[in-house]
Amino acid sequence: MEFWDLNLRHLRAIAEIARLGTMNAAADAVNLTQPAITQALGRIEALLDTPLFERRHDGMVVTAAGDLLVPRISAALEHIASPHVTMARFRALLAFADCGSYQGAGALTGLSLASLHRAISDLALATRRPLVTRRGKVVVLTEAGAQMARAFRLARVELESGLAELHALQGHETRRIAVGAMPLARARVLPGAVTRFIRRHPRVRLSIVEGSRAELIEPLRNGAIDLMIGALRDPLLEPDCVQHPLFYDEPVVIGRAGHPLEGRKPSIAELAGYPWIIAARGAPLRESWERMFAVQGLASPSVQVESGSVMTIRQLLIDSDCLTLLSPDQVAVELEAGWLCRIGRLPAGLGRTIGVTTRASWRPTAVQADFMADLEAASSA
Repeated sequence: MEFWDLNLRHLRAIAEIARLGTMNAAADAVNLTQPAITQALGRIEALLDTPLFERRHDGMVVTAAGDLLVPRISAALEHIASPHVTMARFRALLAFADCGSYQGAGALTGLSLASLHRAISDLALATRRPLVTRRGKVVVLTEAGAQMARAFRLARVELESGLAELHALQGHETRRIAVGAMPLARARVLPGAVTRFIRRHPRVRLSIVEGSRAELIEPLRNGAIDLMIGALRDPLLEPDCVQHPLFYDEPVVIGRAGHPLEGRKPSIAELAGYPWIIAARGAPLRESWERMFAVQGLASPSVQVESGSVMTIRQLLIDSDCLTLLSPDQVAVELEAGWLCRIGRLPAGLGRTIGVTTRASWRPTAVQADFMADLEAASSA
C-alpha cells in the first residue's frame, strides 16, 4: 500500500468513529451518510488488511490495530488543521516544497504540471492563504506556504509512524529512527545507545545524520529527523522544540603531545597567550571558552581557526601549538595514542549539558521510546 492511497476524508471519519463510538454520530460529524462512512471504513481496513474497530450492538470499539493508528490520525489532522485539504492537495504542496518547482514536483510524483497547479491553487483558495508567489522567473513558497508545508510534513510523519507500528503488529517490521548527531554525541553516547538498541531490535532501521546544530535543527522541525543529540541551548529559541538533558560534560583544554604547556598546570592567563581553534559563536562550547577567560577578567585570546570538526581540529593541533577545548571523549583515541594531551581543565561550573532535542509535538513510537531509554542508559554508563 502506498501512503498516498489513503483518503484524508476517510481518515477523518475513522477519527470521529473512535471519538464518538458510533457510525451514525461519526457520519453526522463529517457530513457523510451512514452507508458512505461504513464504506469508507471498509476501504481503509481493506487497504490496511486489518480491522480497526470491533462492531458491537452498542457501538464501535477500537481494536489493538486501531489503538496504534487512530491517535496518529488525530495528530496528523491537528497538523493539517483544515477539512479542505485532500490527499491530492496535500501531495502537491509537499512535492513543490521538497523540489522547489512545479517541474521538479512533476518529476517526483509523476503528476502533470496542470494537476499540480490546480491542486495548489485549489488549496490556496480553500484555505484563503497565498501559498506560492512568482519572483522573477521562478515560483516560490510564500511564508504561509512554507508554514503549511512544514505542518504537512509533520502530518505525514504521524501517519507514516502509525502505518509502521501497524505493520510491526502484523509481523512486518518497517519502523525507522532518524537521529541527528552533533560531534560530542558521535564520540561515545550515540554508539553506546545504538549498540544496546540493535541487539534488541535488529530489524529496525537506524539513520544517523551528522552535522552541527545549525545544520540539524530545521530537519528536526520539519520531521526529517526524529531527535537530535548534542549540547543543549539555554535559552531554547525554537518554541516548537523541547530539550531533555542526558548528562553534564566538562570539556578540557587539549594540545599536541610535547606542547610547551604540557604537564605545567598553566594558569588561564598562560592559556590566553596561545592561539586557539574553537567552535563558532553561538555554540555552547564557544560560550564556555569565552567565560573561562571572562571570569578571570581577561579578554578572549585570538581564534586562529573557527571549526567544530574534530577531525580538522585534531590535525591542526598535531601540527601547531594551537589549543582547543573539547570533551575528552571526542579525542579519546588521539589521547590514548599519545598524539594529543590534556593541558588543563575548565573552572568549575563552565561545562555544558548534553541531551536530546525533539519536536514538542513528537509522539515517539514504541521503538523510538526504547531508543530514548537506551540513550539514557548509555549516558549513565
